[in-house]
This record gives sequence, C-alpha cells and structure tokens, in this order.
Amino acid sequence: MAASGFGGRINQLYCMKNSKTESKSKPGYAPVASVSTINTHAAGIDVGSRKMFVSVAGGPPAVFGCCTGDLRQLVDYLRGQQVTTVAMEATGVYWLCLYEQLEEAKVETLVVNGAHVKALPGRKSDMQDCQWLATLHAHGLLRSGFVPPAEIRRLRDYKRIREDLIRMASAHVLHMHQAMERLNLKIHTVISSVIGWSGQRMVRSIVEGERNPAKLAALCDEQILTKKRIPLLKALEGNWKAEHLFALKIALENWDFCQRQIKACEEQMEPLLKELAGSKPVPEMGKAKELRNNAAQIPQLRQTMGRIYGADLTKIPGLNEYTVMLLVSEIGVDLQKWRSVKAFTAWLGLAPATRQSGKRRRPEKRHGGTAGRIFCLAAQSMARAKKSWLGSFYRRLSATRSKAVALKATARKIAMLFYLVLTKGWAYVEAGLEQYDLRYRQMQMRRLEALARELKVQLSFPDHSIPA
Repeated sequence: MAASGFGGRINQLYCMKNSKTESKSKPGYAPVASVSTINTHAAGIDVGSRKMFVSVAGGPPAVFGCCTGDLRQLVDYLRGQQVTTVAMEATGVYWLCLYEQLEEAKVETLVVNGAHVKALPGRKSDMQDCQWLATLHAHGLLRSGFVPPAEIRRLRDYKRIREDLIRMASAHVLHMHQAMERLNLKIHTVISSVIGWSGQRMVRSIVEGERNPAKLAALCDEQILTKKRIPLLKALEGNWKAEHLFALKIALENWDFCQRQIKACEEQMEPLLKELAGSKPVPEMGKAKELRNNAAQIPQLRQTMGRIYGADLTKIPGLNEYTVMLLVSEIGVDLQKWRSVKAFTAWLGLAPATRQSGKRRRPEKRHGGTAGRIFCLAAQSMARAKKSWLGSFYRRLSATRSKAVALKATARKIAMLFYLVLTKGWAYVEAGLEQYDLRYRQMQMRRLEALARELKVQLSFPDHSIPA
C-alpha cells in the first residue's frame, strides 16, 4: 500500500481533487486517480428517485433505472463484476427497495450516513458521488448504520402506519372541538375528553339529533353527574346550526374510520409478533402496568413481549408492554450489535457528545432517532413516580438543571437498564426511593467533606442532624 494508516489513505484520497486526467469514454465523467485499494470487489451506489449510479472500486460508473426490473439488472451487474460488498447512502426511502434486492442476493450492504461521506469540493454530479463512495468503501473507510432484519422492518412499517393513523385521528378530534366551539357547546370544559366513554355517547347522540341538555347529560357516567351536573347542563346548551352539526358529524365519522384502520393495523401486527416469539416459554411476569390512550389492543401482548426477549422488561420503570413493542419494532431482538451500553445510548442520541481539538473541548448536539424518542416517552412518566428512585432522579435534575435535561438523562438511565437486562442477564429489582435518597445523601456528604479538606475547615453538625 502506498500510504500506511487511516490518515495516509485519507490524504491520498483527497489528493484526487488535483487530478487533471480527462476521460474520453463519457462526457462529464472525471476519473478518479489510481490509488491502491484494499477490496477491489467493493462497490458504491448513489441512490436517487429516478436513477441509480454504480461504481466498482472507484471505476467508471454504470447507470440504472429505479423500477423493479432495473434493480434486478443492477444486482446481475454486480454479480458479473464479482462484487461482494456494497455501500450506499440512506437517502429518504429510495434505498429500501434496492436494499431488499441486495439482501435477497446475499450481498453485504452498508447503509452509511451521508454526513460521513462529504463530497470533495467541485464534485457536483451523481456519477462522481458514486465513485467517491466506492473508493472510500474499497479502502475500508466506511461504517454501516444499523438496519434491522427483514421481519423487524415489516413490524416497523406496520407500527409507523399505525402512528400515522393515530396522528390523523387526533387531528379529527381537534375538528370535533372546533365544531363544538362553533355550536357553543362547552363539553370539553366539564369533562376531560370528548372521545372518552361519556364524551363519545353525548357526541354521537348530538349527531343523531338529540338536543335536550338533560337527556344528553344522562348519558354520562354517574361520577360526572354527581360532581358536575349543573355545569354540564349549562355546557350542553348550543345554537345547533346545521353547518356546524355537519362538521361535527364528518369529524366523528373520520375519527371512527381511523379507529377501524388502527384496529386493522393491529391485526396485521399480531401474527408478526407471534412469529418473533416462536415457541419460547413465558418468563416470570411481574405486576401488570396501566396502559394509556392509543396503546395497542393486541391479545396477550405482555406475554408475547416476554417470550420475544426472554425477560419481563415491564419491571423496568417507565416501560409497559406497549412501549416494549415499540422498541422491538425499532431496535429488534439482538442487542449484541452494539458493543457496549455506551455505544447503545450514543446511537439512541441520549448520551452527551463532545468534540475535542487540542485543548479546546466543546459539547456537540447528538441527534437521536425514533428509538431514542420512545425512551424519552417512557421517561415522562417518572415525573409522577412517587416510589421509584428514577422519579427522584428526574425531580432532582429538573430542579437544578431543566426538565429537558432531566428527561433525556432519565431516558438514558432506562435505556441502560434495558440494554443490561437483555445482554448481561440482569434481573431488575426496584431499590426504592428511600435507598436512593440515602445514597445521594452519602454522596453529597463525601463531596462536602472533600471541599472542607480543600478549604482546610472543619465540619460541625448538631446532634440531631448527624448524617447517616
């Protein structure tokens, strides 16, 4: 090899910018200077919505279309060139169909971050981009991102469709609120939700033609009638204009449609989850946790999640069976793909990042994906946890720093527990709030004693406040 080490290869590759060699084969093609390669059977693909540009070891590119037949021709071309590994950027959703074709053909495929493959100055064509990608890959300078297996991707697609439907349904709930405001019905000021049991009964009765406030109020739960009967009767006096009643009817029908589609999505997810679980035994399960709104209504979901991972992850604070299902669809089953818990939390975007150059060191924002947001969603419940040590951890940080910092730090703690339970075989046992507060008090005392030694002062405590 002409230059040794990572730095030598990079310097040699960047010298290609000054190459004056011209090509006579294709107009607009600037060939890459001759550089010794590690793997001559490595290819790079520049993915687009209409064309795919393929280069083998930095050589002249070949252009293919994006239809299914074109992708098959591309795979046959790679086989003819004896290509064993391919690198391509994660460009929108355009790379997914090609990735599936390469996966079926048993070709090792690296999906790399586009920010890690910055183009050289002056290179503005897709042809040269695929050459640069192939050259970097041939020299072993690219690292693939995480792409879950095919069965996990199928589950993830259904899960994301379901999340889109939930967002659509929430928009229709807002439409119902707007229509009721135009009708001057103040139901939402009395009851907590217009799509709850009582709210739905009243809204459906209004759409069907009922206008009597007393009859509408009688449809509510007894607890509401006992505590809020008079304000509810006042809130149910509307102006009943036809155009706003029509808007309320349309919004309710659209919400019902989204609910049916969500249910159909769950029916498609159920066999996929059972396939992942296989014939594994159900582990020892702890106490069931309450499921909130929009949680998937899949039969025996908690037991299925336990069989998939071989452990009851709902024992971890903030996680229930629905949250674990969301994590399965994003992370998969095998967590050994991350070499350590630090690598896992960094991939989630929950670990702090720093950039250091010489003596200068500054924090760097680390962008997380969907899996990191799921852990942040799980951490939100710790703000109200009164018996968990993670609840005390969250409240302590939110008081001294900010709620955003506390949420991210708590999510990182939950992610660490998740990783260690599945990779190290840990069995999570809740230590409790008192033990955590005692440990934190002892830690604070050690810091105080160290500061006293540094300042050469002596600490003195009243008899009744001597720390444990």
